[in-house]
Amino acid sequence: MTQDLGMTLVIERLTPEAFAPFGDVIELAGAKQIPINLGTTIRYHDLANVDVTDENGRTLVNLFRGQPRVLPFEIKMLERHPLGSQAFIPLNDKPYLVVVAPAGDLDVTKIRAFVSHGWQGVNYAKGVWHHPLIALGEVSDFIVVDRGGDGLNLNEQDLPESFWLTEEAMAAAQR
Repeated sequence: MTQDLGMTLVIERLTPEAFAPFGDVIELAGAKQIPINLGTTIRYHDLANVDVTDENGRTLVNLFRGQPRVLPFEIKMLERHPLGSQAFIPLNDKPYLVVVAPAGDLDVTKIRAFVSHGWQGVNYAKGVWHHPLIALGEVSDFIVVDRGGDGLNLNEQDLPESFWLTEEAMAAAQR
């Protein structure tokens, strides 16, 4: 806890094991590889559980262009998508931050932060609380696979107290 900023979040390295309670890490390491197209292409198979069919949902493929954020960065709110998962697949080799909390009633004591090395994507499971995109360094593009269709698929909630992501926490995560 820093005196000027209030509560700071520890930033963890993004690993499939650490992120499992919140969804999937989308990366090539450890993925099933299938040669296709007469052996000229490798398919990295089944990287994430896309879950979008509630209430006649359908899969949307979008491009998000995230403006860079500067540390220290204040976390004042989280959002969730109760009817479908949401995957972010980076197109640039730029690190970005992921802030999450488990699905269900928002419990601020369970908020966690992760840093992606830039080629890892994330797939937030249905209902998982998360902060909107936190690109670092420069403008970053992401393919986003999520849900379109009937029903309310966005809840936003302000936090009772802000949390901070700091340069010190980022440096510690990269050691």
